[in-house]
Amino acid sequence: MATTSSMFMYSLTIQPPTSVTQAILGQFAGTKEQQIVTASGSRLTIHRPDPTQGKITTIFSQDVFGIIRTLAAFRLAGSNKDYIIIGSDSGRITIIEYAPSQNRFNRLHLETFGKSGIRRVIPGQYLAVDPKGRACLIASAEKNKLVYVLNRNAQAELTISSPLEAHKPQTLVFALVGLDVGYENPVFAVLEVDYTECDQDPTGEAFQEVEKSLVYYELDLGLNHVVRKWSDPVDRSASMLLQVPGGQDGPSGVLVCGLDNITYRHSNQDAFRVAIPRRRGVTENPERKRCITAGVMHKMRGAFFFLLQSEDGDLFKVTIDMIEDDNGQPTGEVKKLKIKYFDTVPIASNLCILKSGFLFVASETGNHHFYQFEKLGDDDNETEFDSGSFPADPSEPYTPVYFHPRASENVNLVESIDSMNPLLDCKVANLTDDDAPQIYSICGSGARSSFRMLRHGLEVNDIVDSELPSVPAAVWTTKITRNDEYDAYIVLSFDNGTLVLSIGETVEEVTDTGFLSSASTLAVQQLGEDALIQVHPRGIRHIRADRRVNEWPVPQHRSIVAATTNERQVAVALSSGEIVYFEMDSDGSLAEYDEKREMSGTVTCLSLGEIPEGRVRSQFLAVGCDDSTVRILSLDPESTLENKSVQALTSAPSALSIMAMPDSTSGGPTLYLHIGLYSGVYLRTVLDEVTGELSDTRTRFLGPKPAKLFKVSVKGEPAVLALSSRSWLGYSDPQTRNFMLTPLNYVPIEWGCNFSSEQCTEGMVGIQGQNLRIFSIEKLGSNLLQQSVALTYTPRKFVRHPEHPLFYTIESDNNTLSTTTKQQLLNSQPIVNGDGVQLPPEDFGYPRAQGHWASCIHVVDPINAKAILQQIDLSDNEAATTIAAVSFSSQGDETFLVVGTGKDLIVSPRSSSAGFIYIYRFLEDGKELEFIHKTKTEHPPSALLGFQGRLLAGIGNELRIYDLGLKQLLRKCQAQVVPNVITSLQTQGSRIIVNDVQESVVFVVYKYQENRLIPFVDDVVARWTTCTTMVDYETVAGGDKFGNLWLLRCPLKVSEEADEDGSGAHLVHERQYLQGAPNRLALMCHFYPQDIPTSIQKTQLVAGGRDVLVWTGLQGTLGVLVPFVSREDVDFFQTLEQHLRGEEAPLAGRDHLIYRSYYVPVKGMIDGDLCERYSLLANDKKQMIAGELDRSVREIERKISDMRTRVAY
Repeated sequence: MATTSSMFMYSLTIQPPTSVTQAILGQFAGTKEQQIVTASGSRLTIHRPDPTQGKITTIFSQDVFGIIRTLAAFRLAGSNKDYIIIGSDSGRITIIEYAPSQNRFNRLHLETFGKSGIRRVIPGQYLAVDPKGRACLIASAEKNKLVYVLNRNAQAELTISSPLEAHKPQTLVFALVGLDVGYENPVFAVLEVDYTECDQDPTGEAFQEVEKSLVYYELDLGLNHVVRKWSDPVDRSASMLLQVPGGQDGPSGVLVCGLDNITYRHSNQDAFRVAIPRRRGVTENPERKRCITAGVMHKMRGAFFFLLQSEDGDLFKVTIDMIEDDNGQPTGEVKKLKIKYFDTVPIASNLCILKSGFLFVASETGNHHFYQFEKLGDDDNETEFDSGSFPADPSEPYTPVYFHPRASENVNLVESIDSMNPLLDCKVANLTDDDAPQIYSICGSGARSSFRMLRHGLEVNDIVDSELPSVPAAVWTTKITRNDEYDAYIVLSFDNGTLVLSIGETVEEVTDTGFLSSASTLAVQQLGEDALIQVHPRGIRHIRADRRVNEWPVPQHRSIVAATTNERQVAVALSSGEIVYFEMDSDGSLAEYDEKREMSGTVTCLSLGEIPEGRVRSQFLAVGCDDSTVRILSLDPESTLENKSVQALTSAPSALSIMAMPDSTSGGPTLYLHIGLYSGVYLRTVLDEVTGELSDTRTRFLGPKPAKLFKVSVKGEPAVLALSSRSWLGYSDPQTRNFMLTPLNYVPIEWGCNFSSEQCTEGMVGIQGQNLRIFSIEKLGSNLLQQSVALTYTPRKFVRHPEHPLFYTIESDNNTLSTTTKQQLLNSQPIVNGDGVQLPPEDFGYPRAQGHWASCIHVVDPINAKAILQQIDLSDNEAATTIAAVSFSSQGDETFLVVGTGKDLIVSPRSSSAGFIYIYRFLEDGKELEFIHKTKTEHPPSALLGFQGRLLAGIGNELRIYDLGLKQLLRKCQAQVVPNVITSLQTQGSRIIVNDVQESVVFVVYKYQENRLIPFVDDVVARWTTCTTMVDYETVAGGDKFGNLWLLRCPLKVSEEADEDGSGAHLVHERQYLQGAPNRLALMCHFYPQDIPTSIQKTQLVAGGRDVLVWTGLQGTLGVLVPFVSREDVDFFQTLEQHLRGEEAPLAGRDHLIYRSYYVPVKGMIDGDLCERYSLLANDKKQMIAGELDRSVREIERKISDMRTRVAY
């Protein structure tokens, strides 16, 4: 990367892509339990389905920095562990295993076979494995197929042979599957088309007659080579193969799925064919043929079945009947093929059936679903169709068969997994007056689309919320003896007394506990084996197991202002600034240390750490004073209460907590001192376990209120609950072990502590005003919370109301019946036996119809009503294309909603019969829209924007300025500024940034006196622009259709010339350069994030954070680009990235630098996702890189984490 770039950005992913392109099932951990491995973009994720709770949890996820094209699981004979084969764009075959002990993927083999990148003749597109795990076949879309033999050596390690070729030139591959042949030679079935004759025939007749064949390739293990064993023509529309069990379990062979038919084929059996049943209903087209888009085969003891899914989402159960011998045993010869309707689920990219009786549906769009099987559809009254009714020859006609879709009976939805794929547009705004903005987005397709609000936080499960007689100041929970599993008491401290509640079946007040109820409490602790302690302002009460009470009174004229305790030690601070320290004797009584330690100021807070295992005391006492210092005092018998170290702070400390937490740097637990300040700032510093020195301080602003800190436990790990104006949780990330500080999506609480009872084993109890709340935190994996509002059709764009927290979406679906047409069909025909049943479209989709559009405009309130307030349907086969809120100066700066539509739109090749611009007025503070008028245009408007009190519209390749008239819009000015179609517009001052669909961006200036639009600078590269935003007056950031992000800058001199006063004649007469504008934009930054950017904007994501560029990708990705401020940081991260490219090479064998430079060499960008993998390296590698960079490991980790926490989540 050239270090001469004057601008550098740091690219980070906030939410990885959520669309699943591949899903495989297997026992990857080597236990009986099955896991699901999914590929999303460049991410490989392993999930654990929990059959007892019906949930799926993510165990581990890794970015492979390459495009994952195919995945397959295989198992060597006799073993119980599945390995994963990855076909990627690296030109290599990768075999990895999941290591549960280290919770990571380990690469076992990486075999190079071709060039990198996705090419027609480089294998990687198709991958099939022999069911017995002896070989795998990896194939390209054309010509090349390679077979690798898999085996194990004497050390029981997996080995891979050199590849055996099965190439056939001028052959296209459509599908590939491994045949189940038992332990005979492995056979692979392929759908192929030979196009040799088509290529040489200019008339096109050969293309009409070309045949598709099912070909068997056999791997001869004895001779070690591959032969073409059998070939037979199949239906030309065939597009999918499914393996039929063989050996002892079934007849072997394949199911060939084509348009409207499914055929069973095998080299030594007759063909059997069934039609795919079509939906019956008034609104359904009886002629429309379906094809199979996904399928899965499931084997049970002595039986097997297939679930195949059509493009409507309907699942069909396919079974094969075999001829039986005299004893009633199946012979392996097929008798007939049977199909029946099973249920309807969302359209899937993959289906997985688990042995535990669950079905995982990796949806093509929208949320992924996890179903439980109620029954297998054997005893329902659905009609079963068998192959006896249909001819085996694909060319012969047959009578189509029909079924009525119905609500699910066989499967029951147990969990819906959030997915924002496809994410079509996004806006960052703070509508709830929180300290950090929220992310609003539109995603999904058809009836499963939604409007989603994302906010940073952890999901909190509220368990109890009960009102108390007055406002408590603090709350504690305590056990009675050390070995108790659950807490016995909740102790509440009020200003004038203490209330003790016992925890049992119910929570009720108790008075005979020995606690002093007439004074407020400062601390409660279970001490030693079976004693309790209560610290109150006038002294310390030591309550023994036999209810004897020992009291330590405070010296005269003094009171206790702060206290801290653990199982064997107590320390209190007096109002005089003295610290009194107690330790437990062998007989269980508290012994006071002789000397009191005087502090320089008033003590505000104290903390003793937990006692480490195998020790009798905590080594250190942390003392916070109002002179803005924290001192660490030693508790060693030799040097009790001696000063070890001191830390100066920016404000007085309000809370301290010494805790051991897991840590990515050392790999084990590390002792931390957590500090909360009165200014609302939280600090975490490392406390050296030997010397007591404080180092590596990290800070974070929590809120304007003083911070309080409490030690809690979440998922069995220690965590810190930090309370200010918002509640935060500090914990170790389950995967990376990095420290995370995330706000809780919960009411602000004033005090909290751990809570454990039979009903809630790991919860927390907190005080909010006069209420006592008990809650728990279930998920630590995702720190973005989603709330969604269901939409009607696929959302295209949306805008925000300029003043109120409302959004307006436009939605349209092609080849879908609109509401009015649907109603006409229902009214026009008499309804016969259940044909008129209207099923919910979110489960069954809308009725399809060629050439029809269904479109509407929605008013969405995501904050208060959390619902759609108004829906305006478009009629006359119009589809909404663009939307904007525009204020017209001719109407006294009133804001109107402007919507562009197209009539009879055909997407490709692009055509339409007319376009319209609708004007709506806002009523009731924007909650309702009133139609004013519409204006006809030659082409559908593709971009609208408010510009200097008028409307700027991109119509085809023309840029126009309109003003609002009484009957319609009035055209004021127009210019042809781009070659193809304008896709979006941005503006500042009189400068307009115009995007072309395939010719990048053009800067246009509007000269008001002359009423002219003049393009003055354009781009060198023809970028297929999808979205742009202005970073500053000269710079524009954008994304394109091929998945690139870039920043372009206009030369300063050109920019100044364009804004010179006058008519702009000097711009008009300036000589054009290569049929474009006279000047060119300079490329500042370029990066390939591997998702198609759909929106980009300059905004802040955290309170007080810097401005960053937030972009969203089609597959549900959320990312940020952070500008670097100092040259020193750039050099540091560049060197770190270079080292990581060598030390942490991408899993699938892709070169990281080449991957990020897929289309254009990466420039001015540093890959933060790669830098963050530093914390997952082995310790020796970390030390080595730290040595090269001349920094400590902690320093590097701090810099990496600061880059993220200062600007994002």
